[in-house]
Amino acid sequence: MFNNIFGKKPTVKEQQRENDRSLKKATRDIERERRKLEEEEKKLEADIKRNAAARNNDACRILAKQLVEIRKQKSRSYAAAGKIQSIGFQNKNMGANIALGEAMGTTAKTMADMNKVMRPEAIAGTVRDFQAANMKMEMTDEMINDTLDDMLNESGDEEESNAVVNKVLDEIGIEVSGKMSNIPATGSADFETSGKRTEKDIADQLAKLRSS
Repeated sequence: MFNNIFGKKPTVKEQQRENDRSLKKATRDIERERRKLEEEEKKLEADIKRNAAARNNDACRILAKQLVEIRKQKSRSYAAAGKIQSIGFQNKNMGANIALGEAMGTTAKTMADMNKVMRPEAIAGTVRDFQAANMKMEMTDEMINDTLDDMLNESGDEEESNAVVNKVLDEIGIEVSGKMSNIPATGSADFETSGKRTEKDIADQLAKLRSS
């Protein structure tokens, strides 16, 4: 009502609610008029019976015509009420369709917003960039490991290993710095007689190797 006063056009939903109110009012008005017709119908029926008892045929005919018209009007009220009820259902269906339309519109807008945010082509580019960066990182890590391995190998791993071996041999009385040549070779007379040496002879030989 205020929209009409201030010249503002109502929305479809507002118009639907206004239509619903108007239809309900029309139904109430028809029901009220039908009740009046029913009261008049009962009154005419009573008058017809009274005039028929008085054998007043002319009055009975006139009253009968009036009764027929009232009953016709009452039938029209039922038809009108049924029509209004049908329009009311259509109005409610229209409201449901409006709600569905608004929901679909909201869903479509949400999907459009999601598509703007998602941007599949940008996501695909990001994935490609990640794969390239990951591959580069793996290659860089492999190069660093290879470089470190080369540096460590060149920094004296072999010398360190030799030193450890020499230390172990030294602990058991043998040095590998060229003194292994003093040990009798297999098959020589010295080697054959070395098996008959006593522990003292072996200790003396080791002491000789260390002092030489």
